[in-house]
Amino acid sequence: MTEESAADGEEQVAWIMTPFHAPVLDQEGTAFGTTASLLGDEASDIFHGLAVKPHSGHQLLEVAASHVAKITTRAVHTDLSPEEAAALPLYQQERWYHLGEGGLFRKRPEWRDG
Repeated sequence: MTEESAADGEEQVAWIMTPFHAPVLDQEGTAFGTTASLLGDEASDIFHGLAVKPHSGHQLLEVAASHVAKITTRAVHTDLSPEEAAALPLYQQERWYHLGEGGLFRKRPEWRDG
């Protein structure tokens, strides 16, 4: 555990260990939603992002992996400004896979094995 994670009580974890229903934070540390599913390819260990249930609204939003700065045992930290978080694209459900404690996992049809 790093000094920073020990100080704030958060341990950084791999994407497949993302806590289900964890707060998703903008760059200012304000929660704008909670995790609903992981988007990626577990077999190839490729993380594509998250589906997020926003605090305002009922439709899930999609956060690209490129905007995820850190995943901890308590929250997902993004580099999104509050304005960018408010303008995230809607999540489009495709195929889902259950990952137990980590929540749900989706593999997109355009992702090819091998």
